[in-house]
Amino acid sequence: MSQVQRDQLRVVAEKAVLVAVQLPRRYFDTLDPLGEIRALAETAGAVVVGELLQKRDKPSGRTYLGKGKAVELAQLVAVTGATLVIFDNDLSPAQIRAIEAGTECKVIDRSELILDIFANRAATHAAKLQVEIAQLEYTYPRLRAMWTHLENIAGGAPIGIGTRGPGEKQLEIDRRLVQLRLRNLKRELVRIQQRKSREVQKRNLDHYTVGLVGYTNAGKSTLFNGLTTGGAFVHQKLFATLGTRIERWDLGGGNSAMLSDTVGFIRQLPHHLVASFRSTLEETIYADLIIIVLDVADPNAQMQLETVRATLEEIGAIDQQRILTLNKIDRLNDSKMLLCWLNQEPEAIPLSATTGEGLDELADAVREHMIGGVREVTITVSMADSRAVDFIEKRTEVLDRQYGEGTAQFTVRIGRRQVDQLLARSARIRINDQEPLDAVQTAWGGR
Repeated sequence: MSQVQRDQLRVVAEKAVLVAVQLPRRYFDTLDPLGEIRALAETAGAVVVGELLQKRDKPSGRTYLGKGKAVELAQLVAVTGATLVIFDNDLSPAQIRAIEAGTECKVIDRSELILDIFANRAATHAAKLQVEIAQLEYTYPRLRAMWTHLENIAGGAPIGIGTRGPGEKQLEIDRRLVQLRLRNLKRELVRIQQRKSREVQKRNLDHYTVGLVGYTNAGKSTLFNGLTTGGAFVHQKLFATLGTRIERWDLGGGNSAMLSDTVGFIRQLPHHLVASFRSTLEETIYADLIIIVLDVADPNAQMQLETVRATLEEIGAIDQQRILTLNKIDRLNDSKMLLCWLNQEPEAIPLSATTGEGLDELADAVREHMIGGVREVTITVSMADSRAVDFIEKRTEVLDRQYGEGTAQFTVRIGRRQVDQLLARSARIRINDQEPLDAVQTAWGGR
């Protein structure tokens, strides 16, 4: 095949044949085994003109497919006029070259396809850096096998003293350039990540933070727009959101949280891509609370939930409290499906980000998490301490007020986190006629 074809990895508007090899220990949708790779291909802009599926106990070493299927693939490419073959598997460089030789067509695997989508969707400077790093890390070990021109000799022409000899292979030159570029990109990304980490940590000190996570296209951005002033990009395509958007979420009762919408997860997301997007996922890693958004109308919802939970473990988001939301209940054809999910996940909150059903219940649940265990206590504060009085009146449920000489005594229902916020405003208060720290130990069981 021509060098031009392989140098250009973009898949926009190309006619593509999809291929998947089903292995025993790998998940596939039994109803539509090629459904996800088809959605990924269409998201990248490819036009799917053919599909090929094979079940094997293990992949073939040379072409991943069996010999017969490899011949069938070449015939399918010829008949459909495809210019691209997309595998829903991760291929080795040697396998890519062997399949390209047999089909005379460009071949990319699942990881390359995802990287192409990320490259098209990256909007912020940080996201573009992350994508380029991921692409270079994916490409670097594949240079020799994927681009044959790298075997050419450079600088070997005998033009004057000191220039004679075999020269340097293009492969060696390109590897050195890739390494240099990677070092520079990573150095720049580290600076961005350090600044982002400081911003996230400061925001967590000042606000209660909530992160929306879920499988790609689960409805996170629609939910984000329904809970906040909106502005998140919404589209029925995979990875519609790559950057992080943060907005204030009014929870009622004078309480609010900072809500973040981040990149969607997907099964077999390339590990180097997860690592590169760590600054994007920072909001999730350090959030006080995580809301998992699950599309219960999707036939693969169970697999998607398992993928999200596994990805949270992988990125280190393991200590936060979590709320599971069963989104898109308006699209369920059978109400029994929802009952099955609630039987399996009794703490989950059914909702529809599109219609708004269940959003108030979600806000109540988040507010309960935010303020902590609610206790009825008596708080004595100086009337001159206007900040403390204002906080009590506006941020707690006041049950009774008693006024003395220069003091006010409030009987309130207050959460553990609210106590911390009150103490940050004034240390000159008494709770249940005790010093604040002693009262906290008694009422809430410690700090």
